[in-house]
Amino acid sequence: MNWKFSTKKPENQPKKSKAREWFDAILFAVVVSTIFRGLLFSAYAIPSGSMERSLLVGDYLFVSKISYGARMPFTPIAVPFLESTLTTDSVKTYWDGVKLPYFRLPGLSEVKKGDVVVFNKPEEVDKPIDVRTLLIKRCQATPGDKLTIMNGQVFINGKASPNAAAAQTSYLVTTDGRDINPDIFQDLHIEIRQQMAANVFEMIIPTENLSILKSYSNVKSVVPVYQPKGEFDLQVFPHNARFKWNEDNFGPLVLPKKGMTIALNDSTMILYKRAIEFYENNKVAQKGNAVFINGKLAKSYTFKQNYYWMMGDNRHNSLDSRFWGYVPEDHIIGKAMITWMSVDSSASLINKIRWDRIGRLIR
Repeated sequence: MNWKFSTKKPENQPKKSKAREWFDAILFAVVVSTIFRGLLFSAYAIPSGSMERSLLVGDYLFVSKISYGARMPFTPIAVPFLESTLTTDSVKTYWDGVKLPYFRLPGLSEVKKGDVVVFNKPEEVDKPIDVRTLLIKRCQATPGDKLTIMNGQVFINGKASPNAAAAQTSYLVTTDGRDINPDIFQDLHIEIRQQMAANVFEMIIPTENLSILKSYSNVKSVVPVYQPKGEFDLQVFPHNARFKWNEDNFGPLVLPKKGMTIALNDSTMILYKRAIEFYENNKVAQKGNAVFINGKLAKSYTFKQNYYWMMGDNRHNSLDSRFWGYVPEDHIIGKAMITWMSVDSSASLINKIRWDRIGRLIR
């Protein structure tokens, strides 16, 4: 038997117009890019200096969603590729009339200590989770960990946690009265936070450049700046004088873990009420020493999801978990993988692109 195949189109099939061909091509591109962006990778721009010098303002990153598993949308009806609000918060690009429960596809791994993670800002409880502001920080503690910060050094379960290779913090710099060449600050990526006296400055200095600054003859001393232990900072989580914590001396604090049960008392309610109420969607009321959850008297509570602790590598120029607390698992978007572009907005036109950062893996 002979088989004959024909590639000719039926003569009576109408030919597509140019406009229809363009529409089909654009529709296909939108569908493919939406799937790619929603399930595999998305792009992210660094807007602030909280991760310097690990990441720089103007870096553009690829964020892997398959690393932890792609999170499905909570608000499926939204204008694609646009921010959640335009111009002012009153102009929304989404409709929250339809809300879906949290669901995440299987991932290649779990969030690990040291990962650079993109997530939604937990503070913005008045918005659906997936339209909250995007943040990028380094994971310092994972569910069940006991976190302590002593003089700026993070300890996890009693052991000092490795600092990022390009981490930086504040130092008190005292000179002999002679000026430091301003070009040095630019070359060494040093930021002057404040001047306390004619020859005393607080500076944010990258670790790798610390010894170079100390070597200059007009620099008398360079010592780390820390808030003393026991000095209460109201801006720091949990914003309660019972816990006299600050950004440099903090904890100990145990990160909630799915299935972990805590007794409910004055102290645990200060530390965990926000998670129980806002992140796990319960109605919480306190009457004297009694705690009511969803209208029922409760002596204990079992967490429904995992929580993480995220901090910027630029420790004294970062609003992070030290200020707003835990990052719930359902807020996590993906793992920052690679810098695909880097633009220095303050440089001249010919030097705007930081070529040495393109294609750099994020560690």
